[in-house]
Amino acid sequence: MVIAQSVTVSFTIGEMKVADWEAVRAIYGEGIATGNATIETVPPSWEVWNARHLPHCRLVARREDEVIGWAALGPYSARAAYSGVAEVSIYIAERARSQGVGHALLAALIAESERHGIWTLQAGIFPENTISIALHTKCGFRQVGMRERLGKLNGAWRNVVLLERRSANVGID
Repeated sequence: MVIAQSVTVSFTIGEMKVADWEAVRAIYGEGIATGNATIETVPPSWEVWNARHLPHCRLVARREDEVIGWAALGPYSARAAYSGVAEVSIYIAERARSQGVGHALLAALIAESERHGIWTLQAGIFPENTISIALHTKCGFRQVGMRERLGKLNGAWRNVVLLERRSANVGID
């Protein structure tokens, strides 16, 4: 467990539990409502979400007993050659945004990913989500491209900025 503190809020970061799902799902729903966090239009069920994410590297930020953010990794590919590549998901509750929660969660996720042998983290972010792009950049991600008209959300084509972070410690042989 990591204890983090910003100017305005104290919180802890720890492993996501199944019991956290309803809070995680609600925060995911808040992200969906912005129209700039994901191509999803409704939060998935636990079963679908669980199948899409690695069994490790699932973290939540808590203020006392309240989940105020979450981060998790999804596999990039089922191919063995890409076993050390994962895609980042990170969502912060509306009431906890701009309080350092995102930075602390992403930093903890990076550290956890390296403990599990992940050498490349990637993120696909809508260009309009400048706060998320800035957060990832602050945590060592770099822009590697832009996929144009990758998917449609509510009838509108959306571009996706591709970012990646390579570990300085894992996968260097």
